Amino acid sequence: MKDSIYNHDIFDHSDKYIEIGYNIAYYRKHAKLTQEQLAEKIGISRSHISALEAPNVMRKVSLELLFNIAAVLDVEVYKLFIFRD
Repeated sequence: MKDSIYNHDIFDHSDKYIEIGYNIAYYRKHAKLTQEQLAEKIGISRSHISALEAPNVMRKVSLELLFNIAAVLDVEVYKLFIFRD
């Protein structure tokens, strides 16, 4: 199954996860929240938020977590998916 659409060699979305992390950091700072405050409000560790925001760490994130982050930051979830060219 080397040609499977699920083969990670074919699709590399690491740059998109990094952009999502940048967007989380941007809206978190705009909301005047620390990583620790955001983490507490959504029920995860500060180190998890830190890893999501870190540009040198490719941390996958669930839709459920993104929905929760967007709700706490009071932004539409699609804004976390805005990718720059």
